[in-house]
Amino acid sequence: MSNNELTFRRYRDGDAEPPAWDEQIFEQDTSHKCPTYVHRTPPCQGSCPSGEDIRGWLQIARGMEKPPNDIPWQEYAFERSTDANPFPAIMGRVCPAPCQDGCNRNEVEDFVGINSVEQYIGDYALENKLSFASPAIETGKKIAIVGGGVAGVAAAYQLRRKGHACTIFDDREQLGGMTRYGIPSYRTPREVIDEEIDRIIQMGVEVKLKTKIGTDVSFDQLEKDYDAILLAIGAQSGSLIPIPGADASNCVSGVAFLAAFNEGRLLHTNKKVVVIGGGDTAMDVVSVAKRLGNISNMNSNDRPENIILNQTAHDAAVVAKREGAEVQLVYRRPIEKMPAAEHEIIAAQKEGVNIVGSLMPIEVIKDENGMATALRVQKVSWDSGKMEVIENSEMDIECDLIVSAIGQKGDMNGFEEFDNGYGLINADKFYQVPNKPGYFVAGDIIRPHLLTTAIGQAAVAVESIDHYLSSQEIDTRPKVDVHHFSILEKLQEFDLDPNKFDSQDSDWGTDSANYAVHNYEDRSKHEIISSDKLYLSHFEETNRYLRSENDVNENNVLGHFEERFNGLAEIDVQDEAKRCMSCGMCFECDNCVIYCPQDAVAKTKKTEYATGRYVYTDYDRCIGCHICAEVCPTGYIDMGL
Repeated sequence: MSNNELTFRRYRDGDAEPPAWDEQIFEQDTSHKCPTYVHRTPPCQGSCPSGEDIRGWLQIARGMEKPPNDIPWQEYAFERSTDANPFPAIMGRVCPAPCQDGCNRNEVEDFVGINSVEQYIGDYALENKLSFASPAIETGKKIAIVGGGVAGVAAAYQLRRKGHACTIFDDREQLGGMTRYGIPSYRTPREVIDEEIDRIIQMGVEVKLKTKIGTDVSFDQLEKDYDAILLAIGAQSGSLIPIPGADASNCVSGVAFLAAFNEGRLLHTNKKVVVIGGGDTAMDVVSVAKRLGNISNMNSNDRPENIILNQTAHDAAVVAKREGAEVQLVYRRPIEKMPAAEHEIIAAQKEGVNIVGSLMPIEVIKDENGMATALRVQKVSWDSGKMEVIENSEMDIECDLIVSAIGQKGDMNGFEEFDNGYGLINADKFYQVPNKPGYFVAGDIIRPHLLTTAIGQAAVAVESIDHYLSSQEIDTRPKVDVHHFSILEKLQEFDLDPNKFDSQDSDWGTDSANYAVHNYEDRSKHEIISSDKLYLSHFEETNRYLRSENDVNENNVLGHFEERFNGLAEIDVQDEAKRCMSCGMCFECDNCVIYCPQDAVAKTKKTEYATGRYVYTDYDRCIGCHICAEVCPTGYIDMGL
């Protein structure tokens, strides 16, 4: 250590007199800081675009937060989960789980398996036919929802909870949008989609299928018939790679490829398939292509591109003749920079997909008939932080089908007035369409992203619609914009809510009056609690309880359309939930009670207990020593005035 770093001095020059003893000795009865219980948002919830109270339903699953009225814990967890997201069985299967990336448990050993617990809750609800209640009061207002994907159906759910009538218009034969027509059935079984959507429709949602707004029904008519309009049409048009030769008939978009498969029309693909892209759509395309295989010596009408583009269908008899397909994925960035979920990349490689990064497509090579025969690519380097072409590195990848999975946009036919020039629709922070009063928007048509993003946007849009219908100004959204746990609602649930404040009979500035929740502060709308506020040493290393995975590999992938993951058993779900560190909320570990040297911290009486009110502080005993805050694993205790 250099002399320059030795800068700390206990005394200054000339300090010769000792200070008064009463300034140096700790006086235990005059400490000005004592424990305050502070509720903050955990990073899992802060990372969840739909803002689910993840910590809440994990606490229910672990048995800490008890249900009222002796209902099963699974049903209570379902109610808590679906406050934000009405599709737990779907999302537990397919969500790439940004919540798990943000989980503070990663600082100990591994994240909590949030997806697996959510899938269990959703599957329990389906097996036990749990339903959503219809609203007790109808407002008399009607909203038109244009689009029946997760954004539109989630909006219908939130609107019905507020008592507003709504009608979903969709131009397809079934609701579900990209969940049904973009995600393969082995990732989300169709009966799961059907039942989770139907549960919402049964709340009293009107549905009009095979009806395209803007052509079959005009917006002028919608404005006459409805009090507000929500645009949730999704981004169901794919983009072709913008390079010479990409107009070949056997160059198709990933969206069109998956739609043909999910509609049951596409039953096989070509011998040599090249997929361009690095997102979840690209991963679904390569995995589907490996499962479909190819047919040798097919007639021209049965070529996959003709089935995809001409909306025709393969004869089911051909599947008996299919053989394995060679599938390769090329991405212009390095593989480790692919936006697709890591487990999807690993699964595709295990299934025999050749994934190559740092390759830039530059041309589609065509034969004399205009058919693509190869994709010409060039190697690139990202060593400098930006893409640099490697000279004289061009090479041709032989193929007979090229699938472009590089981007999506909306079908703007009939929606031209809303098109922002990119095949999408603009939205403000309240999910209103700018300069179009009464029009709102949610989902991929704003910017293609995750299903959970669309669900979260739908909830905010519905709040904006509700304000619009009551002619209220829309306030600013919370800094941490999620579905927050409310200690007042929890107290009311068990008939423990504070008494009404009476300015004549109530005393101010006491810690015992029953008109307030004492020494509790809710910062959840302003703060996400980070790992450095936790007492991480409290948590023992515990392995994650993993869902078992069906062994799908290169040898058995052909024709394999069974679900990839098997759900956890109840005991494993509960044990996995116990790995949750309950960041920002008491999880009743007793540390503060055990370590308090003054016996100032005690358990709340059972008759007054609720989640978040497990302990209280006797301020006559508290000396402000900070020990309770230091040993609190969840960062729930702050020393305050």
